[in-house]
Amino acid sequence: MADKKDEVFDLKGIRLLVELMKENNVSELDLEQGGSRLSLRRALPGAASAAPVVVAQPVPTQPVPPVPAAAPAQAASAAPAAPAKEPDYIKTITSPTVGVFYASPNPEAEPYVKVGDTITPGKTICLIEAMKVFNDIPAEISGKITEVLVKNGDPLEYGTPLFKVDVR
Repeated sequence: MADKKDEVFDLKGIRLLVELMKENNVSELDLEQGGSRLSLRRALPGAASAAPVVVAQPVPTQPVPPVPAAAPAQAASAAPAAPAKEPDYIKTITSPTVGVFYASPNPEAEPYVKVGDTITPGKTICLIEAMKVFNDIPAEISGKITEVLVKNGDPLEYGTPLFKVDVR
């Protein structure tokens, strides 16, 4: 269980801070506590976007030693390989909203879908909880689930990949 002092850095605490920022017309907030840092920024009304941006990152407690520079020949040979491209028949279902991912309607129930299950448009594939409201997320494509990319209780951003589906 989180200490009272760490509550600001959990999902409920962040949501509360976002609501307070909206209510008080605050555009930016930076907090640092116990080796963690939280930065919240939102555009003021009338700007292009009023959605807050949340950035949480650990703060180093001791200086990080500099990394020695690699020789030019080594740098060229160490270029990262391009990630493997998914076949055209593999589609990714992404989160339509910000919230918390739930694979089943309650902790004791079976997940809505698992690897190997066949889905059709309209079939509920998960729940996303946002602001204490649970939203059924229906499939928009037909196919077979090949991979579940998130875990129960994971926080989501808009567009977070949730499932890979073979649509053949």
